[in-house]
Amino acid sequence: MFSRTIQLYKKAYSGLSINSWYLCLVMFINRSGTMVIPFMTIYCTQKLHFTVEQAGIIMGLFGIGSLCGAYIGGRMTDKYGFYYVQVFGLLLGGLLFLLLGFQKTFVSVGICSFVLNMCNDAFRPANSTAVAHYSTEQNLTRSNSLNRLAVNLGWAFGGLLGGTLAHINYHLLFWVDGSTNILASLLLLRLLPFSKVTKSIKKVAERVKGPSAYRDKVYLTFIGMLTLYALCFFQIFTMQPLFYKSQWHISEQLIGILMGINGLLIVCFEMLIVHNLEGKRHPLRYIHIGILTVGFGFILLNFLPASYYSALFILLFITVGEMLSMPFMNSFWIMRTTPQNRGEYAALYAMGWSAASIMSPIIGGQVITFVNYNLLWWLTGAICLVASMGMLSLYHFNIKKTKPVPLEETVF
Repeated sequence: MFSRTIQLYKKAYSGLSINSWYLCLVMFINRSGTMVIPFMTIYCTQKLHFTVEQAGIIMGLFGIGSLCGAYIGGRMTDKYGFYYVQVFGLLLGGLLFLLLGFQKTFVSVGICSFVLNMCNDAFRPANSTAVAHYSTEQNLTRSNSLNRLAVNLGWAFGGLLGGTLAHINYHLLFWVDGSTNILASLLLLRLLPFSKVTKSIKKVAERVKGPSAYRDKVYLTFIGMLTLYALCFFQIFTMQPLFYKSQWHISEQLIGILMGINGLLIVCFEMLIVHNLEGKRHPLRYIHIGILTVGFGFILLNFLPASYYSALFILLFITVGEMLSMPFMNSFWIMRTTPQNRGEYAALYAMGWSAASIMSPIIGGQVITFVNYNLLWWLTGAICLVASMGMLSLYHFNIKKTKPVPLEETVF
């Protein structure tokens, strides 16, 4: 039994290019330092003595910077290639994290936060494009899952380390977050020399051209459905922990363990799931099921008794839905691209998530303030249902009738 399990994992991780593994390592180093933003509201209110409203504005500026960065990063990726957009996005982001730690006034923190996240999130479309560049049509979804594995593993490590450092000295958060960004950029330069990358990109770009993402009606509909789903998904990190604390009286420590279990499940099982499902059905079919599963998990909050075991049961539903939906979302948008327009598509994809990250806590907070948590969970489930049916409709009425653009084989 043990040997069979080992063989399953070997098959799931085999066939990926060495450069996909290098990108995974770079992403892990980068995400291992993710500790400023999760603790930013506490830092602003307790250390800088800003009001809660001012702390909310700072977080809003992070979100707006993310939107702008995704758009600019996508345009620059298509114009200059993904390589230096990644390198300079990481490097400038790292330097700005260090600079942010020295800011004391509301205005300076706000400006620095906006510029910082604009540079930081310019990296995302370029990185998504790079993942596609180093993949084949057969292992594309697994390559994206490998990247997500690095993100989740790094996030778990960074969150644990960030809590410890914040207890010692909040300024350590800025130094570690900035240093890991800079280290990731230097590692990228070392592991993936530019000379090899630019030769491959030019060779492919000369062969294939593609339309604008902003004129792709199917893709724009997909982004709309994705944004609806993301509005619900971000409740996991915003209102759901507050619900567990205030309504179910679960401690912060146990809530943190729940989040850690989510990341651990993804690390352990997502690659196996994707390996067994990839290529058997269209990605939209899996996305539809995944979103529906997440929505059902939220609705269970209105029915299950208040306990840690109920929260764990709900977590399993949401995590399974996440593992079914997100890797295949990446596969879907990449399937519609060519190397020449991939940055633009990646930018729209990142912007959908960024817009949802801004709106999700605002909408959730308003529903709770003026009605109650029960309505929020019903509303979240209903929105997931709409998004899920939207994805299924895209498949039946658009995608099923057309042949997708094949992914160019650019691995070297």
